[in-house]
Amino acid sequence: MPEHVSILQWAGVAVLAVGAAACAVGLSRMLRRGRFEAAARAPRPVGLPALPRQRRAGPELESVELTAAERDAFAGLVRQFAEGH
Repeated sequence: MPEHVSILQWAGVAVLAVGAAACAVGLSRMLRRGRFEAAARAPRPVGLPALPRQRRAGPELESVELTAAERDAFAGLVRQFAEGH
């Protein structure tokens, strides 16, 4: 303990530290209680309001008619993959 600091100054520092800790604990408890009560009263949102709603069904199926050359090329690819295994 430094010689130039009196006992009363040390006691003052200790009292201020205990008071600051008590205020921090009290404030955190008060904020936590308020947040819990507000959450209990508020209805639960179904989704996030900032995001658009998603459709339940997927996109419509698309199909394209292949030419004879495209069908032959696709059949060749399937044969190559089948031979690879």
